[in-house]
Amino acid sequence: MATAALLRGATPGRGGPVWRWRLRAAPRCRLAHSSCSPGGDPTAGAAWACFRLDGRTLLRVRGPDAAPFLLGLLTNELPLPSPAAAGAPPAARAGYAHFLNVQGRTLYDVILLQEHSEVSGFLLECDSSVQGALQKHLALYRIRRKVTVEPHPELRVWAVLPSSPEACGAASLQERAGAAAILIRDPRTARMGWRLLTQDEGPALVPGGRLGDLWDYHQHRYLQGVPEGVRDLPPGVALPLESNLAFMNGVSFTKGCYIGQELTARTHHMGVIRKRLFPVRFLDPLPTSGITPGATVLTASGQTVGKFRAGQGNVGLALLWSEKIKGPLHIRASEGAQVALAASVPDWWPTVSK
Repeated sequence: MATAALLRGATPGRGGPVWRWRLRAAPRCRLAHSSCSPGGDPTAGAAWACFRLDGRTLLRVRGPDAAPFLLGLLTNELPLPSPAAAGAPPAARAGYAHFLNVQGRTLYDVILLQEHSEVSGFLLECDSSVQGALQKHLALYRIRRKVTVEPHPELRVWAVLPSSPEACGAASLQERAGAAAILIRDPRTARMGWRLLTQDEGPALVPGGRLGDLWDYHQHRYLQGVPEGVRDLPPGVALPLESNLAFMNGVSFTKGCYIGQELTARTHHMGVIRKRLFPVRFLDPLPTSGITPGATVLTASGQTVGKFRAGQGNVGLALLWSEKIKGPLHIRASEGAQVALAASVPDWWPTVSK
């Protein structure tokens, strides 16, 4: 029997796996500062791993009607810039949200922030493979609004993570917004570090920055249970609350109407979400063909628990019934092999199902 969700703080715990990135040296300059060594060289702290995310790209939505236009389509409120001290550059602030279809299923996940310019505008980070589809989706609902939607290839997307949780806290970088670079906290969870949008090479802009291996970024993301892009959130298939959108600060239950709101609001107010995306780790060697997305996850007795969604290496995400994740689980691979796996509950989640 499923028990009630227990509320606890969302501050990241200290018991998670140690992060060990494969790093390469890169030149440094001062976009951000480090507070790990008070009074010392600001670049003397632990290295930051910078991952160039070629699978993510930017769309720019600009115009007098940009804010109300996006509010009618996104699951979340729009991010407003943080107050800045007199004479200081404005502090950027990011938000996370999904675009839904009329049935309330996820179409696209985005990280967005407001541009600081004379014309009201927002940058939307999305999966690069669906940039054109998202642009068409926005054009469909634009109608007569004074809004332009266009790609913004001038800035590239980077993820920035500390080399280890003990080395330096997330507060050691300073949010910054400028024409050539924008440094923002990842709005989904502190465990995902920072997002850097820049025309230049990311490691050159972060004190102690080193180029990280993209494999490590996705391994870390899956271990933290953070879905990203259409592999993890298939358009028209994934449900936002089952995808932990509320845990990742990606939905407002008090904002005005938006496309797909009815099912999301009804599920929330019912208070019961029986299935969720959980991080999983494979305990047996994988077959040469890998694990097929959508493969059925079974208990030791053969009862269906859910389906594997996507992954990399020996980690991934699976949509599972919350009440059945504790026992031994396995997948019957396409080659007939039985592959054992274990699901876990990320310690940064604000709620856990037991």
